[in-house]
Amino acid sequence: MLPAARKLLARRPLAFDEIRAQLQEQFPDVNDRALGYAVRTLVALVMVPAEQERWGFPRVANFALAEDWLGTPLAGADPAALARCYLAAFGPASPADVQTWSAVGGMKKVLHGMRDELAVFADERGRELFDLPDAPRPDASVSAPPRFLPEFDNLLLAHDDRTRIIADEYRSRVTTKNLRVRATFLWEGFAHGTWTIETKRRVATLRLVPFEALPRCAVKPLRAEGEALLGFAAPEAKDYDVQFGEPA
Repeated sequence: MLPAARKLLARRPLAFDEIRAQLQEQFPDVNDRALGYAVRTLVALVMVPAEQERWGFPRVANFALAEDWLGTPLAGADPAALARCYLAAFGPASPADVQTWSAVGGMKKVLHGMRDELAVFADERGRELFDLPDAPRPDASVSAPPRFLPEFDNLLLAHDDRTRIIADEYRSRVTTKNLRVRATFLWEGFAHGTWTIETKRRVATLRLVPFEALPRCAVKPLRAEGEALLGFAAPEAKDYDVQFGEPA
């Protein structure tokens, strides 16, 4: 079935409705959803940007073979290169963190083999953490600015120990049953709630729903950051409004 899918996609980019329909013509005894799921998970694909869409990705997107879109064969992952990429974004981190993000096994051995070229620390539980030697590492006294993360943001997903960014009791409020990861906002470096934007009558409204009551000192900085987000996400709006909901 996968060779048949690659042959279809080699002709032109296709939406998944088209992929499922054309594959079911060839494999009528297989559930169409199963066919689509197999292609999505087992074939290297690229979502093709759509020029007419504001963010480049429409609700019904076309997909192409990654090798065709990139114009080069996909090389096997170099575990050491993956580790460096991860640490550049999320270090200091444990081998388990790197392995969770990359889905490549054996990262403990990889990082220990790179020990001489990395900075090595220990967390409060005595676990070794690795980082690039020249990476910025602010002092613990430095305040983390408020931030708004989009849906499926890597920061929420890239750690084995996700309590570094979100408390365990709040994770179910962010990841839905169908595995959607909601947009979240950060206060003092931790996820404190979710957010959505709605535009009506040229007014863009950012709604924040905190997990628990926010401290008073958080409201003004979050509002300022939220207004900056609205200016970026809804530049066509005539007015902006930031609203704080009741804790969910």
